[in-house]
Amino acid sequence: MNKNVVVIGTHWGDEGKGKIVDLLTEKVAAVVRFQGGHNAGHTLVVEGVTTVLHLIPSGILRQGVRCLIGNGVVLSIPDLFAEIDKLEATGLAVTERLVVSFGCPLIMPYHIALDACRERRRGNQKIGTTGRGIGPAYEDKVARRGLRVQDLFNEQSLTFKLEELLDYHNFVLEKYFGSKAISVAECLAASAAYADRLKPLVGDVVAELGSLKAAGAKILFEGAQGALLDIDHGTYPFVTSSNTTAGAISSGCGVGPLDLDYILGITKAYTTRVGEGPFPTELLNETGQYLADKGHEFGSTTGRPRRCGWFDGYALKRVSQLNSLSAICLTKMDVLDGLDEISICVDYDHSVAEDPRPVYEVVPGWQETTAGVRTLAGLPANARDYLAKIEAVCGIPIDFVSTGPDREDTIVLKEIF
Repeated sequence: MNKNVVVIGTHWGDEGKGKIVDLLTEKVAAVVRFQGGHNAGHTLVVEGVTTVLHLIPSGILRQGVRCLIGNGVVLSIPDLFAEIDKLEATGLAVTERLVVSFGCPLIMPYHIALDACRERRRGNQKIGTTGRGIGPAYEDKVARRGLRVQDLFNEQSLTFKLEELLDYHNFVLEKYFGSKAISVAECLAASAAYADRLKPLVGDVVAELGSLKAAGAKILFEGAQGALLDIDHGTYPFVTSSNTTAGAISSGCGVGPLDLDYILGITKAYTTRVGEGPFPTELLNETGQYLADKGHEFGSTTGRPRRCGWFDGYALKRVSQLNSLSAICLTKMDVLDGLDEISICVDYDHSVAEDPRPVYEVVPGWQETTAGVRTLAGLPANARDYLAKIEAVCGIPIDFVSTGPDREDTIVLKEIF
């Protein structure tokens, strides 16, 4: 029996992880975020009501489920509380079920300023960050100079650390970027405004997870972004600043790899990407626009339009190796409705090393609707054949198929708990 389940994205994010986490949390005691920050955007639709989450784990809509934010997450405290307030305004109990690791690195005003300045300086070579200070916060963490949640509760030590940090960062902001300095007083005021409210939420996530394990509880680990945005294994340098693969769970919240029982990769029935970077199967034509329009492809965090292309099976095979995927969940199946033919990338032509070209197999599409279908038998024959082809190309079973945004618009092919 699976106790600890991982949900990660298989490409460049926006695969629909939030919905599947929400669906699966019906049977778990806790949901854990282990990396990323409020650059994530997880959209949940329950009975027609849409909720977009950025920091709080997607299990929060399930009453009684504990939601843990591990030390691998960089934390913007103002954004955390804005999210809490929005959820609690709907009558949802949040704070009594939320635990924030004392080891979370803090995103400070100077991180946001640095992020914006760097992207402007890069011009046409920009990475395409969300501009929310994520990268600079991770840099400070790795340089061993970053502030963590636990630093908020010792004002004297916090002031000393801020003075050292701002001496360094303001030099870069003023002398290199020609931007204005950030004051110690500004940072202290921002920290003091939230410290008292945050303190009751702060805890030892490693110990919490140990207690849950000892009690035999089921736990779900929720990834942000996607595996091809991993700082080590993604399409560098057009990646995020954290490790988005399943291996990051051990360092990002303190669970050993042998405690992970089942790893589910969430992948769209086609492929999308927000921002800059390589995208071998991208469609710069009417079909790409059709997928974008029908799939409402806009980033839930930034609102930026997503680039669209055919399903990339070659990339998925690589991601499966990186993450030891147990199975995949194919989302947004209904967006392919109405296409006469559908291409699947089965390999790359590497004859030009700098510009791999996708090798496609073409399969027939279907004209019937798959929207809201909740059984495999209810899908058109060609849609079932499409699923079988993806399994054959990638060598990974499909355990779930999502046919719409609502929690219940899901075909469950295997009970994983």
